[in-house]
Amino acid sequence: MSNLGANLHSVDWSHTKLAQFEKNFYVEDKRVATRSEREIEDFRRSKEIKAGRGIPRPVTTFEEAGFPEYLLTSIRAQGFKEPTPIQCQAWPMALSGRDVIAIAQTGSGKTISFALPAMLHINAQALLSPGDGPIALVLAPTRELAVQIQQECAKFGFFTSSNSRIRSCAIYGGAPKGPQIRDLQRGVEVIIATPGRLIDMLESGKTNLRRLTFLVMDEADRMLDMGFEPQIRKIVSQIRPDRQTLMFSATWPKDVQILANDFLRDMIQCNVGSMSTTAAHNIEQNIEVCSEFEKRNKLITHLERVSSENAKVLIFVATKRVADEITKFLRQDGWPALAIHGDKEQRERDWVLGEFKAGRSPILIATDVASRGLAVTEARPKPSVSFSNSQGSSSLVAFGRLDFASFSRGILGIGLTSSSWLIGLRALVSFSFKIFIDFYPDVGYVINYDFPNNCEDYVHRIGRTGRAGKKGTSFTYFTTENAKSARELIAILKDAKAIVPYELEEMAMLSGGGSKNRHNNGRGGSGRGGGRGGPSRFAQSDHGYGSRNGRW
Repeated sequence: MSNLGANLHSVDWSHTKLAQFEKNFYVEDKRVATRSEREIEDFRRSKEIKAGRGIPRPVTTFEEAGFPEYLLTSIRAQGFKEPTPIQCQAWPMALSGRDVIAIAQTGSGKTISFALPAMLHINAQALLSPGDGPIALVLAPTRELAVQIQQECAKFGFFTSSNSRIRSCAIYGGAPKGPQIRDLQRGVEVIIATPGRLIDMLESGKTNLRRLTFLVMDEADRMLDMGFEPQIRKIVSQIRPDRQTLMFSATWPKDVQILANDFLRDMIQCNVGSMSTTAAHNIEQNIEVCSEFEKRNKLITHLERVSSENAKVLIFVATKRVADEITKFLRQDGWPALAIHGDKEQRERDWVLGEFKAGRSPILIATDVASRGLAVTEARPKPSVSFSNSQGSSSLVAFGRLDFASFSRGILGIGLTSSSWLIGLRALVSFSFKIFIDFYPDVGYVINYDFPNNCEDYVHRIGRTGRAGKKGTSFTYFTTENAKSARELIAILKDAKAIVPYELEEMAMLSGGGSKNRHNNGRGGSGRGGGRGGPSRFAQSDHGYGSRNGRW
């Protein structure tokens, strides 16, 4: 990536005439304004919100945020009962037009914290003209997170209101450029992008950032960990300096602080929870100290323990080779498991995620490519609407790109040819047919088959369960190879009031680093490879699955 962006020259904004734009849309609700300082302090303490002076007061309900009725209707339709702590504080900050730093753990609702203010910001600007680039840009570290954010934008902007006509697209590597270029050429108000692919599009003239006034850097710490700082700086050099910038991060290390000081002006900051590496308290953490040899048997034991719940299980491993080995081992033993890692093509990755989301393969083995931003929710319609059983249609509906003929066949069960789609569309509009896509967080268990390289990644891994305040459970296999992380892991467990195994404390006292033993060869251990009979552990009879060993 060393030459990426070499042809992208910085803009001299001091000699550029900039059009005025509006970015302050916040009017404090009377209910918020009349609360005493003691009430505000008590609320922030109860939600673990830390904010400095001069920060707008937090809201406690969606109505207090001042969102227009069409957004409130969407929020209610999707079943949200109350804002998360980061949303309570970040919405007034973002809507006020200030540059914002928000530190909160993975799974805390950060996406909606910037997506809804972005929507109001875009609706207040002049319409795009041919050749214009986006008004809002969200930078994300991985393609999985970019797609997830795009789905959230589509959920609030595409289906929910005739008053809001916001188009969005996700730009990321590992996928064909053609469809992404076509989206950009049609014009989009929001781009969600990984830094490398966006620079590629900018250098080739497929888009520009001249109209951009709303910039979001999501998971800024992760982007820096992945070495994207030079690309981020190249991109920001193409954006007018009086933009509004929002930076979201799970941690607040020195390099993120430097980036914030360089890019944000007159910024305000809020933190939810601890700024050190901590795990969500709604996740039950189970640590099992073992040898590499014991891991496979422990994995089977835990899968058998949770199989009656029909819950989705996300298993993290250290390498692509181990991911494939464990997947093969589980499938030979009759478990409905699939793997996702960086060596798989984008089409296969999408198919695997679709099978996992739909519950047809409720066990997913992943490398750290999926530890942050992995969209593990499925688009589910309201009971009155039935979709086609293919994952392709549900994901395309979430993106708002589904061909009308196939769409209507899926939801209405009618045979409509592509040539007659316009007639059908008019009929559909005349009936004021509304569709709401309901995303639900349903990963019940995370299993760390291999402990990650650091505790920060451990926290992000287990953060795939217990989303949106729901309860989650994690199991982690900890070997002597991981001893260097023992002390920090103990601190995380104690902070969450989780059980600390005696063996882990002993390891922390005896060793500051890992040591190899004859079992630690980077593989799964022995375990059983033959298929076994019996009833299905993940019964999915409605999908029509069956097999010779009964589990499928």
